[in-house]
Amino acid sequence: MTTALALIVIANLPTMTTHQVWKKYSDDVKRFIISKVKNTTIADDILQDTFIKIHTKLHTLKDVTKLKSWIFTITRNSILDHFKLTNKKVEIANFESETEIEATIHTEKDCLRGILKNLPKKYRDPLFLSDIKGMKQAEVAHQLKLSLPTVKSQIQRARKLIAQGFIDCCGFVLNEKGKLVGEIQEKEDCNVCK
Repeated sequence: MTTALALIVIANLPTMTTHQVWKKYSDDVKRFIISKVKNTTIADDILQDTFIKIHTKLHTLKDVTKLKSWIFTITRNSILDHFKLTNKKVEIANFESETEIEATIHTEKDCLRGILKNLPKKYRDPLFLSDIKGMKQAEVAHQLKLSLPTVKSQIQRARKLIAQGFIDCCGFVLNEKGKLVGEIQEKEDCNVCK
């Protein structure tokens, strides 16, 4: 349920080019790789391999707020591929135990969960039926025994409240085109999730 709603809200966020991703994340990615392989020459090779994968798959990323974790997942897999090729099984085991993704990482799903929890039922129900269940708005109106204009209005209002929730929660802003832009804050900085 929350993933589909997140996609509705996130769909308005801008995408990044490979060059922008490189400028923003390459230093952090390289440090991460060096911390695992302890060799700058090998790290450079893995970094190059990682960014080739990022370049070829960047267009498939649907949720730009997950860009950083997506990049580091690709990086982690590139490092594991290196270890597999060099038969470093002990290092693989240690690496996997050190780099497990924690369930406590703050994501847009956490914010969305809090925003939806605070959304009035009269907006949440039509939105759920329309955007999650995929029902046509006329079907939603029939099922909820409401007029079609009322349902349309409630769904639009729910979407606006979700966007406002991201603005209030993590400081997102509406750009000049009216699209929601920003990054998910750390949990302790988030106004809804803390």
